[in-house]
Amino acid sequence: MDTARIEEVVGDFVHLKKRGTSLIGNCPFHGEKTPSFHVSVTKGIYKCFGCGKGGDSVRFIMEHEKYSYPEALKFLANKYNIEVEETVESVQDVEAQNARESLYIVSQFAANYFEDQMWNSQEGKTIGLSYFKERGFREDILKKFNLGYSPDVWDALTQDAVKNKHAEEFLEKTGLAIRNDKGKLYDRFRGRVMFPIHNFTGRVIGFGGRTLKTDKNVPKYVNSPESEIYHKSNVLYGLFHAKKAIRDQDNCYLVEGYADVLSVHQANIENVVASSGTSLTIEQIRLIGRFTQNVTILYDGDAAGIKASLRGLDMILEEGLNVKVVSFPAGDDPDSYMHKVGAGAFKTYIEDNRKDFILYKANILLAEAGNDPIKRAGIIRDIVESIAKIPDNIKASVFIRECSSLLQIEERVLLSELNTMRAAKLKKASAPQGRQQYQQHPDMPPADLMADDAGQGEQQTATAVEVNDELQEQEIVRLLLAFGHELVSWDKIDNMYIGSFIMQNLTDVTFENALCKRIIDHYRIEIENGHLPTANQFIKSEDREIADLAITLSSSPYTLSENWYNKHNIYVRDETVNLKATILGGLYHLKKRKVDRILLDLLKEIKAESDADNQIILMQRYTFIKNVEKDISKFLGSVIVK
Repeated sequence: MDTARIEEVVGDFVHLKKRGTSLIGNCPFHGEKTPSFHVSVTKGIYKCFGCGKGGDSVRFIMEHEKYSYPEALKFLANKYNIEVEETVESVQDVEAQNARESLYIVSQFAANYFEDQMWNSQEGKTIGLSYFKERGFREDILKKFNLGYSPDVWDALTQDAVKNKHAEEFLEKTGLAIRNDKGKLYDRFRGRVMFPIHNFTGRVIGFGGRTLKTDKNVPKYVNSPESEIYHKSNVLYGLFHAKKAIRDQDNCYLVEGYADVLSVHQANIENVVASSGTSLTIEQIRLIGRFTQNVTILYDGDAAGIKASLRGLDMILEEGLNVKVVSFPAGDDPDSYMHKVGAGAFKTYIEDNRKDFILYKANILLAEAGNDPIKRAGIIRDIVESIAKIPDNIKASVFIRECSSLLQIEERVLLSELNTMRAAKLKKASAPQGRQQYQQHPDMPPADLMADDAGQGEQQTATAVEVNDELQEQEIVRLLLAFGHELVSWDKIDNMYIGSFIMQNLTDVTFENALCKRIIDHYRIEIENGHLPTANQFIKSEDREIADLAITLSSSPYTLSENWYNKHNIYVRDETVNLKATILGGLYHLKKRKVDRILLDLLKEIKAESDADNQIILMQRYTFIKNVEKDISKFLGSVIVK
């Protein structure tokens, strides 16, 4: 879909920053602290140099949302308000085609049902809507988050869903309904106000339900169980509504509960999320890290809330994010405090009371320890342990300095303790598994090729030739993708595209790498049929292997800094400045590898040949090929070792 701009599509899920000609961010497909996810606006592709995933806008939506190709197209069409003609299908047809999609459909049906019940049924208005209004929530906030009410009836939702042709199977799989011992379905959520939980793209994936009864035997909150579409450790409540504000403000407020998110929004602060009824997880922290490196924790002012914030704080530090904390007066949480003081005063309080994590943790723990020297020593060690989790050495050293002043401990003592902790952590991580991994590093030759004997030496040389063959073959493919559509501008050659020039110079070359060969063969067939292939054809190829290689070869994790020339007067040649040297260099490097292979094979034949006349013939051929190699090496500026 050409309308879908890659930076806009990916930007809805990842906070992108400009670097050179690319945009970079933290990869949404694997956990990382240093960005290795690149987006090329001009080529319309993304590529992660950490996990290897890459593609165009459609592929990104397919990978991220686990959509089929038609579903991804439909999603993008909806984003850009493009009408898509579809044949009319019944609910049963859709459910039969895609079980996963059916879970989304029935979840959205339930959200609509609960919302309708709260606003339009007598019970919903009297109980559900009254509850929210008594707590001071405005109607626009309730509608923004699609809040609702589940009737206090055993199977109200189930009956309505079945009546509307939804399969019982999907009601069970989403956890909206439970089957009893007698085989009868009943609703999980009854007599509760309902908080729909949305995924990144705004689709309903689960629910949180709060009881309005005072019976202590009834759990206060009931949440949806794990399902194919809902994994609570990977979800942050409110992120769909908050992601734009988090990017814009470059900060994310982290709270504990659903009501806290609503209250902070009501104070006109939209960059807020909650951990959705679970303790904070690494996956949730990495979700935040996609949009900002700054987290501000807003937790309860009681002892339990403070301890929860300290636990989460260390995990956030370990992921390389910057942390600040706002503590509320004892007995208050963000929800209660906002309604107590009002939206304006609440916003001012947050802005005025943000404390750096080290000051917050130190003050809390030192107040607990009092004047007990043993407790104080333990707390100091605890604080240094937190600092040791920070991957950035400069940040860690700044905190050590602050800590030294605050705790009245010499900086060198704290640094010594920090280094001891880090050394122990490093030792644990590197032994014994680390040694084994080092020995098996892919860049190291196998042990049996390290033996100092002629036979092994030949085997090692052969292996090196094979490796270089693949690299040089990939380089030819890269040159075709990058410059194949440009005209040759050297040696008085007129009206010839570089793609055709390269193909003409490959007639005497056989590609060994199967994937490169498929691309070259396809390129040759297209040219013979009068078509000049474009890079986009291969990037968007239905053959996933070809598409992945084309994306990899069309992307680079490196950007040349302007400082090389501006500050250091170091000029790095741009390969586009002298395309002749670039193209011929690629061709000659490949041919040199092929010639090296032929020479190696001839040497083996000469050694194995017992007939003197045959040996002379082979030696003559070897001399001829050696002269070819010298000519190629002369062009490449190589030194021939005789």
